[in-house]
Amino acid sequence: MQLKYRLFQRAGGAFYWQENGTANRGSLRTKDRAEAQRLLLAMNEAHKQPILNLALGRTYLSAHDPRMCTRTWQDVMDEMARHGKPTTQTRCARAMRSRSYDPIRSKPLVESTAEDLLAICHAHGNSVGHYLRRLHNLALNLGWLAWPVLHKAAWPKIRSESKRPITAEEHAAIIASEQNTERRAYYEFLYETGAAQTDAANMTAEQIDWRTGVLSYRRQKLGDLSEPARLTIGKKLREILLSLPEKGDLFPTVKRSGNNARATEFRRRCRIAGVTGVSLHSYRHSWAQRAKSCGYPQRFAQEALGHSSRAVHEAYARGALVVCPALDEYESTLEAKIVNLRIEPRHQPHPILPYYER
Repeated sequence: MQLKYRLFQRAGGAFYWQENGTANRGSLRTKDRAEAQRLLLAMNEAHKQPILNLALGRTYLSAHDPRMCTRTWQDVMDEMARHGKPTTQTRCARAMRSRSYDPIRSKPLVESTAEDLLAICHAHGNSVGHYLRRLHNLALNLGWLAWPVLHKAAWPKIRSESKRPITAEEHAAIIASEQNTERRAYYEFLYETGAAQTDAANMTAEQIDWRTGVLSYRRQKLGDLSEPARLTIGKKLREILLSLPEKGDLFPTVKRSGNNARATEFRRRCRIAGVTGVSLHSYRHSWAQRAKSCGYPQRFAQEALGHSSRAVHEAYARGALVVCPALDEYESTLEAKIVNLRIEPRHQPHPILPYYER
């Protein structure tokens, strides 16, 4: 193994060190050759020992897993793109093609340091940090990492901006500027149900039970094994559904356009209506905040939006304006809500006498 530092002496008698292959140099602060040689030996040993430890570690790891020393982060990215539903796989594969991960893409896992991951997190946004943490956890769970590169508490916190809902005035402006009948009904359907744009576009007439007055559908994101969301058809939603086809797709043209085309068309409609800072997904935030403002039970709202996590639903409903009723008025209605279940006996029962009086 080539030594990293070499020794030389200047005209004044002082000894200096210089790094081989570079121009880096520094003083050893001594004119004694024997002392300078001992200092230089210590510097070379300090550099050689970590390299030796790494070589020994690779030898032991290779005995356990032959590919452990050569497996790179790109291998983890490829494995992540094979997990989940087809739509999830496509989304992960698209995210992994980002240039943000190029500094570690070809780097072996065992040679990665916390600085490598932190540099990427600090240089990019929340999405990159989210996927990088998922990559790290996947490699750890698969046994491809012998220990965590970055501890759970050391990961930078994801601080995302709150999504703004679509107000009633903005929704009215969007509807007024939309001339296409099907798209106008589509936007009204989103406002009244809070459904995701893909779920609403794939809605069919067969999902409407007019006998019970219930609209039920499964979220595409959660899969066929998830519990469907069931909504009672109110007056406004009934008017919208009655204007749609009685069989097949409710929004056939909107369904064929695709997610990107729907989002682009909605942005264009918002520019025409003078509405900024919203998207089709804002309708879900709008529905959640409307439900919270009017005192709609959270368990119902969570089921309607298909949120399995209470924390996720509270994030959607954050920012809703809630006006609490007066306590004395709320107490006055309490007696009217309580049903007296006391049953008066038809005749007085005989008193129970003690044993010694019987």
